[in-house]
Amino acid sequence: MMRQYELVERVARYNPDADEALLNKAYVYAMRAHGSQTRASGDPYFSHPLEVAAILTDLKLDDATIAVALLHDTIEDTDATRDEIDRLFGDEIGKLVDGLTKLNRLDFITSEAKQGENLRKLFLAISDDVRVLLVKLADRLHNMRTLGAMREDKRQRIARETMEIYAPLAGRIGMQSMRDELEDLAFEILDPENRQMVLDRLAEQMEQSDAIIGTIIETVQAKLAEYGLASEVTGRQKRAYSIYQKMLRKGLSFEQLSDLYAFRIIVANPAACYRALGIVHTTWKCVPERFKDYISVPKQNDYQSLHTTVIGPFSRRVELQIRDHAMHAVAEYGIAGHGFYKDGMTVGGSQLDALRRDSRAFAWIRHTVDMLDGDDTAEEFLENTKLELFRDQVFCFTPKGRVIALPRGATPIDFAYAVHTDVGDTTVGAKIDGQLMPLLTELKNGNQVEIITSRAQVPPPAWEQFARTGKARAAIRRATRQAVRRQYLGLGKEVVQRAFERAGKSFDPASIETVLHKLAHKNVDDVFTSVGRGELASRAVLAAVHPEAKDIEQGPAPNDQDGWFGLSDMTALQFRIPGEKADAFHSGSNGHADPNRAPVRGLDKAMPVRFSTDEPPIPGDRIVGIVTPGEGVTVYPIHAAALADFENQPERWLDVRWDIDPSQTQLFEAKIRVTALNEPGSLATLATVIADHGGNIENLIMTRRGPDFHDLLIELQVSDVKHLHRIIAQLRSSAVISSAARAEN
Repeated sequence: MMRQYELVERVARYNPDADEALLNKAYVYAMRAHGSQTRASGDPYFSHPLEVAAILTDLKLDDATIAVALLHDTIEDTDATRDEIDRLFGDEIGKLVDGLTKLNRLDFITSEAKQGENLRKLFLAISDDVRVLLVKLADRLHNMRTLGAMREDKRQRIARETMEIYAPLAGRIGMQSMRDELEDLAFEILDPENRQMVLDRLAEQMEQSDAIIGTIIETVQAKLAEYGLASEVTGRQKRAYSIYQKMLRKGLSFEQLSDLYAFRIIVANPAACYRALGIVHTTWKCVPERFKDYISVPKQNDYQSLHTTVIGPFSRRVELQIRDHAMHAVAEYGIAGHGFYKDGMTVGGSQLDALRRDSRAFAWIRHTVDMLDGDDTAEEFLENTKLELFRDQVFCFTPKGRVIALPRGATPIDFAYAVHTDVGDTTVGAKIDGQLMPLLTELKNGNQVEIITSRAQVPPPAWEQFARTGKARAAIRRATRQAVRRQYLGLGKEVVQRAFERAGKSFDPASIETVLHKLAHKNVDDVFTSVGRGELASRAVLAAVHPEAKDIEQGPAPNDQDGWFGLSDMTALQFRIPGEKADAFHSGSNGHADPNRAPVRGLDKAMPVRFSTDEPPIPGDRIVGIVTPGEGVTVYPIHAAALADFENQPERWLDVRWDIDPSQTQLFEAKIRVTALNEPGSLATLATVIADHGGNIENLIMTRRGPDFHDLLIELQVSDVKHLHRIIAQLRSSAVISSAARAEN
C-alpha cells in the first residue's frame, strides 16, 4: 500500500507547487475514517481510494481531484458527513465527494426506464464538473482490476455495466488508454473463452513478431532521421478485445488480420507531423483509402493524429499514427490531457470556462445534457445516449466550411439537426456535393451538404426511424408531440367554444385564465389541450367560468322525428341489429351473394371459402388464403395481425387474387374507428357522410371516452379500398369528427 509521502512525491513530480498540507490531511482523514474496514479480498479498504488517487496522479490531475479520490467513499461507507467534509476541506471538495457518493448508488444494469434515469443523473453530475467523471472512471478501473474476490453474479453485473457505460464514456472524452483497459478487463469476465483464443494466437506469433516490430521501429526512425526529423517511434500489440471486435465486425478469421500491431510517430509540432507523413509516403507505398487526417479535422473527443497504412519492411502492412507531444497527451488522457489540469493549475474559474469552450469532448457532454431539457422519456434518453456512445464518425462540411461530425450511417436529416434544431425542423431537401439527393442518402467522409429549408415544413414522424443521432431523434419526437398538441389544442378550443355557445354565454379565452386554479392547469392552452384529449370536460370549463350555467340545458332538446342524434329517415342506410349474423359479403342487385362463392381466384371451386371476420379484406387489399383442414380457406388481408399465427406453417398459405365482376355492384364489409364530438347531430353528420359516399352502415358500437367524445367502431359496406379511403377522408374533414381510421382488428 502506498505511503503518505509517496503520494505527495507522485503529485510533486508534475506539480512542484502541490498543496502538501491538503494531500496529507485528506490521506490521514480517509485512512482514519475507513479504519479497520476491509474489501472482499481481505485487503484494507483504504487501499482502494489510495489506488484511485494513484491512477489520477498518472493523469497529472490537480490537488483537489487527488484529495477527492482519497475521500470519495467516506460519506457512503463511513461515519463522515458532507458538512464535516465541507468544514475540513472546503465546499469545492465537499461538492465533488457528495456527487461521487450519489453516483456510487446508481445501478445501470436494471430496467431500461431505471437505467435511463440513472444515466440522466450521471450526466447531470459530470456536466457541472467533469472531475466527477474522472474520479469515477479511476474508481471503476481499480474495481475492475480487483474483481477476482467478488461473487460470479456480481462480477458479471459490474463487467457488463463497465462495457456498456463506463468504457464508452472514457472513449467519448478521449481517454483511450483507460477505455482499452476497461474493455479488456470486462472482456475477460464476460467472454473468457474468446479472449483466451485471441491471446493464444497472439502468443504463437510473439517470438517472430517481437523481432519484426523492433526492425520496423528502427527502420522508420532511421528514415526520419535521414531527413533531419527528430522523432520517437514506438510499436505495440493491439489489445485482445479490439482484435476480437474487428474479427466480428469484418467477418474475418484471426489469420486474415493484417494489422495486429500499431506504430506511433511522435514529433515536435503539427508541421513536423506532415513532414513525417511525406517521408513515410515517399519511402513506402501507401494503402489506398487508409489515410485519415484528424489534425485538420479532429474527432469529437479532441483526438488529433494523422493515420496511414503503408506496405513497409518485410512487405507487411504497417499502421502508423503521427502526432506531436500535445496531441499525444490528449489522445492518451482525453480531457485530462489538456493543460488546464497540469502545472498545478486548478480547474476552476477561467480555466474551466476555457475547457468548456475549446474541448469538443466537453461540448458532447453539454449536448447530451441539453437533451435532458427535452421531454424524452428515460428509455428514449438511454437509447439516444447509447447511439452517441457507440457510433464511429464521418466528417461532413457546410457550404461555408464548418465541420459537422456525425455517426456512420447518418443522413442529411442528422446533418440538418446537427447544424441547428430549427434547420432540421424546416428541412425539405438536401444537396450533397452540389447535387440534389434524397434525404435518406447515407453521408460519406468529406461530403459537402447544403440543406434546403421551408418555414411551411413540419418534420414527419417517420423521419425518426431514419435518424442516426440522438439529437435528431429527440428533436423529431419533440416536433411530433408539439404538432399533436396543437391539434388537440385546436380541437379543445372548438369544443369549449361550442359548449359556451350552447349555454348562451360569450366565449372569451381571457375569462378562462382567471379560473385556472379551479381547473388545475398552468395556462389556457393546457386547458384546451386537456379538453381536446378528452381528459377534461368542456362542461367543467363552462362551470368554472360561469357557475350559474351548470344547471342550464346545453343545446336544443332532441327532435322526436329526428331522434337524439338528429337522424332523419335515411333509406340509404342499413343498420344491422347487434348479435345478428351478417353475410360474409354482398353483391349483385339484391345486395346478397352465395356465401359458398368468394370473388377470389386461385382456389378450388369445391373448397369452402370465407373472409376473415376480425380483419375483413376488401378489393384493393393484397390478400392471402389460409387453409384450415376440415374447414376450408379463410381469406385475410396481407396486413392482418392474425397471419402472425401462421408464419411457421408455410404449407397452409395460398396465393389468391381478387376476381371482381366490374359489371356488378358489389359491397364488402370493412371496419373503421371514429372519435366524434359528444353533441346533438354528430352521429347524423357521420351517417350522412357515409350515405353520401355510397357506404352502408351494418353495425355501430359506441363507447363514451369522456364527457366530450365518443369512440365508435363502425362496420360498413364499401366497394373497395379507394371507396373506403374517400369515406375516411371526408369524415376527417368534418368539424364534429376528431379522428377516423380503418380498424386494424
